[in-house]
Amino acid sequence: MMGLIQLRHREQGRRIAMIDSNTLCLLHDYSSTYALAWVAIESGKEISALARENLSRERLDYNAVYEGKSDWQILPAFDHPEEPARCLVSGTGLTHKASAARRQAMHEKDEGPKVITDSMRMFRWGLEGGRPPAGTIGIQPEWFYKGRGEGLRGHGDPLEVPPYANDGGEEPEVAGVYLIDPGGHPWRVGLTPGNEFSDHRMEAKNYLYLAPAKLRACAIGPELILGAKFNDVSGRVRIERAGRTLWSAQIATGEINMSHSLANIEYHHFKYAAHRRPGDVHIHFFGADAFSFGDGVELIEGDLMVIEWEGLGRPLRNPIRIDRSPESYVSVKAM
Repeated sequence: MMGLIQLRHREQGRRIAMIDSNTLCLLHDYSSTYALAWVAIESGKEISALARENLSRERLDYNAVYEGKSDWQILPAFDHPEEPARCLVSGTGLTHKASAARRQAMHEKDEGPKVITDSMRMFRWGLEGGRPPAGTIGIQPEWFYKGRGEGLRGHGDPLEVPPYANDGGEEPEVAGVYLIDPGGHPWRVGLTPGNEFSDHRMEAKNYLYLAPAKLRACAIGPELILGAKFNDVSGRVRIERAGRTLWSAQIATGEINMSHSLANIEYHHFKYAAHRRPGDVHIHFFGADAFSFGDGVELIEGDLMVIEWEGLGRPLRNPIRIDRSPESYVSVKAM
């Protein structure tokens, strides 16, 4: 496996680097991992081999960059560097038992206890048909839209609760990073830690509010891991307030812990021709099994959300920022 990181310097612009323990080794010719991946596809070379061939002698202290004590800023682990609108951010829900159980509880408030809700029914469908034999089509999972590349944030960036939101909370997940080649075929570039930041209070009002509750900024990174396996991945999520841990939980993901196989999730995302446009980027979240809202934690301004997955690099850390300005009315002009 190899870890890559995207950086920006206020004077030198964008660069990418290979991670070697506490050292960042800058590449010569590529200012984005997108460009590196595109050349790998066109040349037929492995992206990790291409990165090694392009290493410069320039080195950075990873600790200083990670802690924000450098002129270099960490960017999202992958993006479309020239056209953010050509990056689709999406996710698959109800893939983990805990997420299905929490959604079941939300439904029961409206439908009464002991009712098999749509959420639990969909989760059970996944258990029954979400892991088909290789090369065959299984039951489709829940799918949601998060937005476009403009909503992607990197390590250290605040995740904002907008004025029209009810709240904001972390969702610790792993995200797959994809690039569509000139022939319209999707390639999985790698995996990265993600905070699929969502408005849980809005969703709790009525599960049909799931769609607008998901239209929020989110974060990925700091590292993109090439060659990572998605079988059984464990980690920890925590909320820090004023330098102390307010809440934490063990988390687990990967195919062993999910009701759908990775191949089935990917098929049902890329079966749509519109999702296979050459040159487009896709960031797809695979679901979470724990988050603080489920334990009654309400995040406040300045709380730090920390997500760490074993084997996927350093923890992703993002503070929460709450916009207290009044919601402004947007009017539409008739032509």
